[in-house]
Amino acid sequence: MRSLVSQLSIHKLEVFCTVIELNSFSRAAQKLNITQPVVSAHIKGLTEKFEVPLLVRNGRRIVLTEDGERVHRWARELVSRTLEFEREMSDSQRGVMGRASVGASMTIGSYLLPRLVSEFRRSHPQGEISVQSYNPIAATDAIHSGTCDYSFTIMDPRHDVEDLDAEPIADDELILVTSERIPPLDGPLTPEVIAGLPFVSAQAGMPRREIEENLLERYGIRRRSIILEFGHAESLKQAVQAGAGYAFVFRSSLRDEFKTGALREVKTPGMVLKVPVYLVRRPNKRLSSFQQRLMDFLIDEITAQLEGRPVA
Repeated sequence: MRSLVSQLSIHKLEVFCTVIELNSFSRAAQKLNITQPVVSAHIKGLTEKFEVPLLVRNGRRIVLTEDGERVHRWARELVSRTLEFEREMSDSQRGVMGRASVGASMTIGSYLLPRLVSEFRRSHPQGEISVQSYNPIAATDAIHSGTCDYSFTIMDPRHDVEDLDAEPIADDELILVTSERIPPLDGPLTPEVIAGLPFVSAQAGMPRREIEENLLERYGIRRRSIILEFGHAESLKQAVQAGAGYAFVFRSSLRDEFKTGALREVKTPGMVLKVPVYLVRRPNKRLSSFQQRLMDFLIDEITAQLEGRPVA
């Protein structure tokens, strides 16, 4: 096996992992900026080296064999560690005192982290911080691939957190909002009334939409009228501000709108839609002192903000 492994390149393993991640040869080729025949050749080469089938087709889906699962777990770890090592060596060559790459789901990356990482960097001016916002599934995939050191994200049941540490640190809350252009509702806001409201929501099939629908179903609510769909919370809020209707939005993203009166909260007595925020990381990932200090700072500040405590 030693001679076999010595003939494998990190690039081939990266191609293999990308095919599995995207479930597509063509999308893997596009992401890696190579041709599809090259992707196919790399996968064929890996299969020949291991002398066992790694992938099978199930309709339009690519499915790992049992041996393929083992190779994928090993390859993903090796590729992610290599990427991390390359970043660390590059930082040393450039004289950077510290560098961290933080992943986040959209709301956290758009509304919580910009202020917090800016504040942290004022006391660590020689460090470099990259914040990358993703949908929740991609935020955990970034940990598997080694693109990010850790991620702060919400989750849905489709998440692949195998071999990862996923620690809940606080709860965000989805609350019902609308514009001042929409007159107040008459009578009590029952589940039946909520189900019939005109809604603006995330796009169908997105993790954010799945989480919202699952929480509402606990209260027997299946919305009958979703009139607009958007891929980002900011677009969703803008549509509601323009008078399009109602939306469930994370409280953490509404500080400015509540200050200006652009949106108002519609109270939903007896209904609380809590969504856990997780810190996701690889259990064997060795953090630099800079990365550790940033992570500890962000955990404290995100928790404080979501729990309504004064933040630094």
